[in-house]
Amino acid sequence: MTSGLMKALLNTRMLICIFNGFTAGLPLYFLSQMIPAWLRTAQVDLKTIGFFGLVMIPYSFKYLWAPILDRYIPPFLGRRRGWMLITQVLLFGVMLSLSLMNPQMNIQIILYLGLLIGVFSATQDIALDAYRRELLPDEELGLGNSFYANAYRISGFIPGALGLILADHLSWSWSFVIVSLFMLVGIIHTLSIKEITQDIMPPKTLKEAVVGPFKDFFAKDGVKTGLLILLFLFFYKFGDVMATSLITPFYIDVGFSMTVIGTVAKIVGLWSMIVGGFLGGLLMYKWGINKSLWIFGIVQMITILGFSVLNEIGPNIWALGVVVGLEYLGVGLGSAALMAFIAQNTNKNFTGTQLALLSSFFAIPKSFAGILSGVLIEGVKDSDGIFFLVLGNMSGVGYTYFFYICTVLALPGMILLCWVAPWGAKKK
Repeated sequence: MTSGLMKALLNTRMLICIFNGFTAGLPLYFLSQMIPAWLRTAQVDLKTIGFFGLVMIPYSFKYLWAPILDRYIPPFLGRRRGWMLITQVLLFGVMLSLSLMNPQMNIQIILYLGLLIGVFSATQDIALDAYRRELLPDEELGLGNSFYANAYRISGFIPGALGLILADHLSWSWSFVIVSLFMLVGIIHTLSIKEITQDIMPPKTLKEAVVGPFKDFFAKDGVKTGLLILLFLFFYKFGDVMATSLITPFYIDVGFSMTVIGTVAKIVGLWSMIVGGFLGGLLMYKWGINKSLWIFGIVQMITILGFSVLNEIGPNIWALGVVVGLEYLGVGLGSAALMAFIAQNTNKNFTGTQLALLSSFFAIPKSFAGILSGVLIEGVKDSDGIFFLVLGNMSGVGYTYFFYICTVLALPGMILLCWVAPWGAKKK
C-alpha cells in the first residue's frame, strides 16, 4: 500500500488536480468572502448581504445545462478544455468589472454581476469536475479529490485574505483588479494540459445526454437509494454551510480588523483546511470512504461550537486562531470525503451531468444559507421590507445561539449515513 500511495502522490494527475482546484475555487470565494466583506464595510445590512447568497443558485441547478457540456464540443481544445477556457475568460471579464462598482449606488448591478459570476463559475465546475473524474483512476479518487479540494481552498486566500488586506491599504477597486488577474492561472493551465479521451463514450444525442445520466444513476442501486444519496448530499454539510455563510461579517462584528481577518482568520483557516484535506485523502486511502464520512462528519459537527465560544470571548487573536483552526480542519476532512463519495457514484460516460447533479444537491444550502442566517441572527423589524412582509416581527437569536442551531442542523446528514454509507460496508 505504501509504494502505491507514493506513486499516486507523485504523478502528474495530482498536479493537474491542484491547478484545476485553484481555478474552480477562486470565483466562488470571490462571491462568498470578498463581496460580503466589501458590502459590510460599505454599511450594507446583514440581511441584504445574506440576500446576495442567491447568486449561488446556479451551483444548485447546474445539472440543468450540464448535458449541453456533455453533448456539444466547442470548435477548439476539445469537449472539456474548450468549455473550461470559455468560462474562464468570461469569469475574468465579469470579476474585473466589479472594480467599477459602488455598493451605495450600484447595489442591483452588483447583484446581477454576482449572478453572472455564479452562472459562469458553476458552468466551469461542470467541465472541471468531469475532467477530473475522467482523469483519475478509481483508486486515486480520494487523493485526487483531496488535492483538488486543498487547491480549491488555497484559492480562497486570494479573495478572502489578500483581497481584504489590499482593500485596507489600497482601495476596493484595485483589490478587485488584482484578485481578478489570478483567473489567468486557470486560463494558462487549460491551454497547457491534454484532453482526456481514453475509455470514454460521450452521448451521441442531446436526448441521450439528458436522459442517460439520470437513468444510469437511479438504475445502479435503485430509486430509493438514489433519493437517499441526494438527501444525504443536501444535509451532510448543512450545519457547516450555515455556520460559515456569514463568517466574514461575523468576524467584523466580533471586533476584528480587516487586516486581522485577512491574516489570522483566513490564513489559519486556509492551512487548517489544507491539512484536513490532505490528511483526509491519506486516511481515506487506508479506511475507505464510508468510515471516513462517519469520523470526519463528527469532527466537522463538533467544531462548529467553537464559533459560539469565540463570540463570548470577543476579539482575542489567539482564540480566533484556535477556533478557526479546529473548524476548518473539520471542514477539510468532511469535504475531502464528500467529494470522493460523489465521484465514486458517477459513470465516466456521463461525468458532466452526474457530477453536476450530485454536487448541485451539496450546493443547494449555500444559496439560501446566508438569508436564513441573517434572519436568525438579527431577527426581522418593520423596516426590513420584504422580510417583514413575509415573516413579520421576529427576534434574532444572536451569534452564540445561532452556532448552537448550526450544530444541530448537522445531525440529519450523520443519520443518513446509516443507509448511504454504512460503517461496516466493504472499503472502496
